[in-house]
Amino acid sequence: MEKKIEAGSSLEAADVNGDGIITEEELEMHLEFKRKELEDADAMRDAQRKMAWFALGGMLLYPFAVVLASLAGLDQAANTLGSMAPTYFVSVAAIVAAFYAKEAMSK
Repeated sequence: MEKKIEAGSSLEAADVNGDGIITEEELEMHLEFKRKELEDADAMRDAQRKMAWFALGGMLLYPFAVVLASLAGLDQAANTLGSMAPTYFVSVAAIVAAFYAKEAMSK
């Protein structure tokens, strides 16, 4: 009995040579590709999560940098940090919001 691959199925991609027969080697290659694809997607999500947490941490620590510069007598640095704050907070908030929006939409 000859087995056929349903047109449009995910296994159709495993038939590398297009002969309608999926050999064990073709199936192993297909499964390995899928496994690597899942690992890459997982690594990307981890990297995005770390980036969002790093940005959020920086946003929370930024005011302390202004206070420390002021306490250290670096008034020019404190003024510079203070004048950069609005742009910095909006930018970081956009990064964090984009991450959480993507997470919400993917679920």
